[in-house]
Amino acid sequence: MKNAVFYHAGCPVCLAAEQQFATALDRSQYAVEIVNLGDESSRIPEAEGLGVKSVPVLVIDNKPFHINFGASINDLK
Repeated sequence: MKNAVFYHAGCPVCLAAEQQFATALDRSQYAVEIVNLGDESSRIPEAEGLGVKSVPVLVIDNKPFHINFGASINDLK
């Protein structure tokens, strides 16, 4: 099973992307975790370490796929 983490900041762009992308993944193939960095700012270093530059972003097997530009990771610090 592959790991997938959807990082977002809770903004409307992020929530729309969550509905379109993160919830569409086949849960029998992906272990999906959804992380709101606005609420869980302690996980920002983790996201940065994976190459996250902005949110929303879907990270699959440690590879970030930036979906849309909702907020820079620097704006969340």
